[in-house]
Amino acid sequence: MPSFDIVSEYDMHEAANAVDQANREVTTRFDFKGSGAHFDHKDEIITMRAEVEFQLQQMLDILQNKLTKRGIDITCMDIADPHTSGKTAQQIITLKQGLETDLARKIVKLIKEKKLKVQVAIQGEKVRVTGKKRDDLQDVIQMLKEQKLDMPLQFDNFRD
Repeated sequence: MPSFDIVSEYDMHEAANAVDQANREVTTRFDFKGSGAHFDHKDEIITMRAEVEFQLQQMLDILQNKLTKRGIDITCMDIADPHTSGKTAQQIITLKQGLETDLARKIVKLIKEKKLKVQVAIQGEKVRVTGKKRDDLQDVIQMLKEQKLDMPLQFDNFRD
């Protein structure tokens, strides 16, 4: 029986490359000269450091631009409020991946409301959709692409 998985992932290597590019741009821009503004990247956490919150906002725009160019959907970013302490301001950004249980349940509910002849199962951080016809699976993919969900979705492991 044909099946596919619904996941929410990003390429960690591309994210690291985007952070490196953003760091290079910040060091070469005239308005950041001598400010010590930079990005720190560790696993899925990106920390921005600058002198003032205004620079953090500019750095966020640079980072979002670089991530988008690298093919990473910026809706996976969880942006915390900036913290100012002494002479520095910092802001933490978490790149989320994997479907949370609430979002997975919402996806299952959306698919069942369409009353398509498919079976849906939550398997950890992904949702498996199985059906007898390939067309039904493609209808599910199309329906989910039209929905406005708070995480980017990818459809992989499509098998006939």
